[in-house]
Amino acid sequence: MLIPFTKSTLPNGVRVIFAPLTHTRAVSVLVLFKTGSKYETKRINGISHYLEHMFFKGTKKRPDKRQIAELLDGVGAEFNAFTSDESTGYYVKVERTHTSLALDVVSDILLNSMFPQNEMAREKNVIIEEINMIADTPMRQVHEYWEELLYGDQPAGRPVAGTRDGVKKITRNDLVSYFEKQYRSESMVVCIAGNFPQEKIHDEIKKRFAAMRKGIAQDKQPVVENQHGAQVYLASSKTGQSHILLGVRTFPLSDTRKYALSVLSTILGGGMSSRLFLSVREDKGLVYYIRTQSEMTTDTGYMNTAAGVDSARLELAIKAIMKEYRDIKNKGVTAAELKKAKSSLRGRMLIGLEETDDIASFLAGQELLENEIRDPEEEMDFIDKVKASEVQQVAKDIFTEDKINLVVLGPHDHSDKEKLTKIISF
Repeated sequence: MLIPFTKSTLPNGVRVIFAPLTHTRAVSVLVLFKTGSKYETKRINGISHYLEHMFFKGTKKRPDKRQIAELLDGVGAEFNAFTSDESTGYYVKVERTHTSLALDVVSDILLNSMFPQNEMAREKNVIIEEINMIADTPMRQVHEYWEELLYGDQPAGRPVAGTRDGVKKITRNDLVSYFEKQYRSESMVVCIAGNFPQEKIHDEIKKRFAAMRKGIAQDKQPVVENQHGAQVYLASSKTGQSHILLGVRTFPLSDTRKYALSVLSTILGGGMSSRLFLSVREDKGLVYYIRTQSEMTTDTGYMNTAAGVDSARLELAIKAIMKEYRDIKNKGVTAAELKKAKSSLRGRMLIGLEETDDIASFLAGQELLENEIRDPEEEMDFIDKVKASEVQQVAKDIFTEDKINLVVLGPHDHSDKEKLTKIISF
C-alpha cells in the first residue's frame, strides 16, 4: 500500500502534510503538537491533558462552547482530541464538502480560545471523574503503575491525566503560560488526509495559521533509566482477579532493532495463535486475556505482556509467561513463526490504515516525533528483512536481569514481593 503524500513548510515553520485520496468522500484534519506529559514539571502534572479539554470551551469567534459542538454535529463530523506523553492532537473528520469548515474550527480553537475561568473550574471536575474512571478500570490502572515502576518520580513516570489533587491546584495562569510556551509553530504538524482541493486548502491553512506563535516549544526533561535488577510493584486492590504487566525495558523509536522487536512481540502474544495465548490460556487455562505489546517513544521503550489472572494462580501464570520469555531467548523462533508474524504485521498495518484519520495519524506522528515519513510499504520492507537470528538477538538483549519488571494489581500484600522477584529473575 502506497500512500500519496506531500510535505511543505509555511513561512512561520508550520509543517503541512497532504495525503490526497480519491477513493473516499471523507477528509480528516489533524493538528499535532510536540508536547505532552513528559514536558511537564511535577507541580503542573496533567496540564497538557487539561489544556486539551479547555480548547473546546469557547473562542472569540464562538464564545458559547455549544456553538462548536453544534456546528460540527450539524454536518455529521467526528471530532475529538487526545494527549499522550509526547504529543497532543486535535482532529475533525468530515464529508469532503465541509473541509473548509473543519479547518476553520480547528484553527479557531487553537488560536482564539479564551479559557474562561468558570469553565476551568467546571472542567476540573470532569477531568477528576476521568481519573476516577481510570482508577476504577484495572486493565487501564495497571498501565499507570507500570510507567511509575519504570520511570519513578520524573515526567515519564507520572500519569498523563495527572492526579486529583494536582489538577485541582492548576491555575489559569499556569494554563496560559504552558500554552504560550508549548504551542509553537515549529513544533506542530497539520495533516489533511482524504478527498479535498489541495491548492485551495493549502491557501486556507497558510492564512489561518499565519498567526500561530512562532518558534519551538520548550523541550522535555531527558528520561533517566537506572535499573539494576528485577523489579516488582504490588498494588493492592479488591478485584476479582489479578491484572498483571510483565515485561522489559527496550529502546526508543530511533533504534533499528524496533522491527525485530515487533516480530518478537507478535510471536509471543500478538494473537490467538501466539505462543503465550496457546500456552497460558489454551493449554493451561490460567487467564482470560493475554497479549504482548511493544511501545516506543523518542527516548524510551518497553515490551510487556498484559493478562488477567485468577489471583490464586498468579504464580503459575507468571512462571508460564517467564518460560516463554526464556524459551524464545534461548531457542529462538521457527521459520514458520517468523513468516506468520510478518504476514500478521502487514495485515494489521493495512487494516489500520483504512480510514482517513488513521492515515493522518500515521503520517503526522512520524513527522512530529521522528522528523521523517516512511510509507507503509517502506515499513513493511524493514519487517520483511528481519531474520530469525535478529529476533533471538533482540530477545537476548532485552530479557535480562536489569530490564525485567512486574506489576500486579489485585488482592495481594507486600509479603509476596520477594517471592515474585525471584520468579521473574533470569
